[in-house]
Amino acid sequence: MRVAVECKSPLLQKSLEMFLKKYLSSTKQCDILVRDEECLNDQRCFYIGTKAGADLVKPFSKSQLILALENRYKMLDIQDDIKTDEFEKEESMNFEILQKRIEFLTKKYQEDIINSIKAFYEK
Repeated sequence: MRVAVECKSPLLQKSLEMFLKKYLSSTKQCDILVRDEECLNDQRCFYIGTKAGADLVKPFSKSQLILALENRYKMLDIQDDIKTDEFEKEESMNFEILQKRIEFLTKKYQEDIINSIKAFYEK
């Protein structure tokens, strides 16, 4: 689990960096982005705030933070597995279509060669 922290509050920023020292990563390479502002339509975003819709409500302990982040990470991992499975199914279907097309073209090519040979020897 790689976590990046982006908070407007310097106190919260520093506290989270201390709590998450071994998980810290850059914003571009992180799995989860911890923020103190709500973020829309971003699966990686983990919102910490006082509102009821927050992923983690203030005040919180280090263990609550780690548990909440691990749960989010598991949820993200499951969604990635589902996307991977869908991609693999799609890829295998495309492979079957390609395989049928190659078989058809090969048979047609074989028939053309046989007809050409027959025509050459019948003359």
